[in-house]
Amino acid sequence: MNLLAVGLGGAIGAICRYLLGQMVPKLGSEFPIGTFAVNMIGCFAIGLIVGIAGRYGNLDPRLVLFLQTGICGGFTTFSTFSLETLSLMEEGRFTAGILYIVLSVVFGILSLFAAKYMVNS
Repeated sequence: MNLLAVGLGGAIGAICRYLLGQMVPKLGSEFPIGTFAVNMIGCFAIGLIVGIAGRYGNLDPRLVLFLQTGICGGFTTFSTFSLETLSLMEEGRFTAGILYIVLSVVFGILSLFAAKYMVNS
């Protein structure tokens, strides 16, 4: 049942991401406003889910999986990255949070560059 909740939510999130990306025009021709919008909406949505789950505490775990891991995960992984970073910082692990940000961005870009270079070589 958990896999179904995550899979169905992921499909919905991915479709929403695609549709939003198609609807939002690029700002000029350089800034990827669609991706930025998706990431910010995903961060806001995961904040709502975590806040509501924390406040009321009696949400069905499958509903949380459907919304958080499924829809938000299919919509954007940036929301999960942001949640994990905030969790580290709320636990007082500021160095780990900053390190997670820096390593994720740097190694994400390096990994993308390396893969693109390998394919084009």
